[in-house]
Amino acid sequence: MGWLECCARCLIGAPFASLVATGLCFFGVALFCGCGHEALTGTERLIETYFSKNYQDYEYLIDVIHAFQYVIYGTASFFFLYGALLLAEGFYTTGAVRQIFGDYKTTICGKGLSATVTGGQKGRGSRGHHQAHSLERVCQCLGKWLGHPDKFVGVTYALTIVWLLVFACSAVPVYIYFNTWTTCQSIAFPTKTSASIGTLCADARMYGVLPWNAFPGKVCGSNLLSICKTPEFQMTFHLFIAAFVGAAATLVSLLTYMIAATYNFAVLKLMGRGTKF
Repeated sequence: MGWLECCARCLIGAPFASLVATGLCFFGVALFCGCGHEALTGTERLIETYFSKNYQDYEYLIDVIHAFQYVIYGTASFFFLYGALLLAEGFYTTGAVRQIFGDYKTTICGKGLSATVTGGQKGRGSRGHHQAHSLERVCQCLGKWLGHPDKFVGVTYALTIVWLLVFACSAVPVYIYFNTWTTCQSIAFPTKTSASIGTLCADARMYGVLPWNAFPGKVCGSNLLSICKTPEFQMTFHLFIAAFVGAAATLVSLLTYMIAATYNFAVLKLMGRGTKF
């Protein structure tokens, strides 16, 4: 079987819901992790430059920001691997429906790959045989785990709940920056508010970003307006919005994964055979 025919049959029997969810997951995680990392760095610079002159006031904040950035690295790595596994599970359960026609348990693409590997062993000596045998063992181990869609349903369900909390938390900095930007708009257009410009402030202590004894801890009036006009503030605000959108995209992909995995598991469990989803 040629590779072109193999790829064509793969596309015919591809689990399109899993493919869309995987692409959306990778896009969302990349957007959330990349933009979130840079937005945290921008927040650190803004706090250091405008809201506090004493390093001890924001020392704990810097430690928290660095900890979140390390978590972002781990999140990106985890979702890359888990998304690949979920995509493989989608292909695996798609091929399960063909068990009633034969004894193979993979998709036609997997069968074509297996035939290519085993057929290419001849004439390659012991080294080629050893490589093919190692690949076969890896595929067998992966196949045993992929053959239990109930595991993916449970893990994906728990992960969706956790990510729902992440999605909610990612809205907090957007809310803070939006409030600050709204205050700046009131300062820039004083006719829209009855308050004095000097009393319009952005207080980092009010949101728990800085301790209450931090000095100055807040910026008011024209000074705040000048901060809002800086490229650092504008970029950080938009990066947090992009990270929020990425978190939303990842949540949608997890929900799609969960629906697809639940559907496949229900068919395999109740009807005793696989399905294509």
